[in-house]
Amino acid sequence: MFIHLYTVFPAFLLGTISLLLKKGTRFHKTIGRIYMVLMLFTAVVTLFMRAHVGPTLFNHFGWIHLFSFLTIWTVPTAYLAIKRGDVKSHKRKMLLLYFGAIIIAGGFTFFPGRYLHSVCFG
Repeated sequence: MFIHLYTVFPAFLLGTISLLLKKGTRFHKTIGRIYMVLMLFTAVVTLFMRAHVGPTLFNHFGWIHLFSFLTIWTVPTAYLAIKRGDVKSHKRKMLLLYFGAIIIAGGFTFFPGRYLHSVCFG
């Protein structure tokens, strides 16, 4: 779990910076690549984390794991989109990744029964 937190927090920061800065610059591309690697790594790590809230499949996977699969699909397709010059598709996928996998999934981590809820709200 801590590996996930150590990768998702910098991904959140880099994703936020990337959204705010001018697109297409060398800096944007560099932090974008780091962001994508962090997001892929953290998504793979979450597949080994058992769901503790709600129904599970195989006594392991929960609804929250859908965000992991979303990330594993979105990162490579967004990368391929920008490599072939499809800026519109790349932008859409990166926004989906940021808001879906970081903001929405991150929001779920503060629900009762989850680790960060207990850390932040006792």
